[in-house]
Amino acid sequence: MRMGLAIDASCDIPQAFLQRHNIAVMPITVRVDDEVFLDNRSQVELHRFLDRNLGSRSHSAETEPCSVEEVQKLFLEKLVLEQDCVFCLTITATRSPINEHVIKASFAVLKNYRAVREKSGITGPFLMRVIDTRNLFAGTAPAIVEAIRLIEAGETPAAIRERLTYIANNSYGYMLPRDLYYLRARAKKKGDRSVGLFSAVLGSALDIKPLLRGYRGDTGPVGKVRGFDHGAETLFNYAAERVRAGLLVPAVCVSYGGNLAELAKLPGYAELRTTCEACGVELMEAPMSITGMVNVGEGAVTLGFAAEEHVAEF
Repeated sequence: MRMGLAIDASCDIPQAFLQRHNIAVMPITVRVDDEVFLDNRSQVELHRFLDRNLGSRSHSAETEPCSVEEVQKLFLEKLVLEQDCVFCLTITATRSPINEHVIKASFAVLKNYRAVREKSGITGPFLMRVIDTRNLFAGTAPAIVEAIRLIEAGETPAAIRERLTYIANNSYGYMLPRDLYYLRARAKKKGDRSVGLFSAVLGSALDIKPLLRGYRGDTGPVGKVRGFDHGAETLFNYAAERVRAGLLVPAVCVSYGGNLAELAKLPGYAELRTTCEACGVELMEAPMSITGMVNVGEGAVTLGFAAEEHVAEF
């Protein structure tokens, strides 16, 4: 059975990984004033967005995730011909309608795929499985990496789905924002009331930044740090501790809202890299999606891994 993956564009994973494993990307349209960007994890479009230096204007952006009709088209014109089973991994359904769109599209795909395949001389059933990673940005990476490992190991669709559900429930995604004023403006634009703590933080001049965590569909602060560099060091040191304690998937993914070369300059990153190498864990670096940057601001860091349930202490 030929099996493959499709992800939505706001799942942060390295471009080389996507290409190596032929992972399909369900795009997101981003509109900033009169400019339109197609967020499909293309390096060309990402660089065009960064080169425009949109800065504070991006907080007013409108984002349109792949529609039900667009998902149907992607599958019926391409994926049902290339694969026999496709796992669709999306960011948490609590933060985006993309998961709902894919589920709705699956009904039409599973109803109409047979005629499309028969026309091309392909027999046999087609399976489509939708997985909510219950996380955001780099926090979706553990499930994506594990899906590829299971497919390459020849596991059955049922076993893969069960394992991915388990990994999604035990994936941790952390974010350190750089610009709280931007984050507050974006939250206000979206009517997001889950970041009320920012009002108090912004009321001071102490450069206090929250460490935010995505876990099982919920997002919220788990700590505060003074200064971005200190926050990055705190986050990377914590990730190194979790690597030494043992992970469910031997990978840590870090995404950055800008030039990836900046990651290596952040305090604590070199130690995280050394720890991952010593423990046989792959450290993956991914550019943050355009969608991610318009939602949390350029220069933000997100980090994801999968581990047994534990209490985060910062």
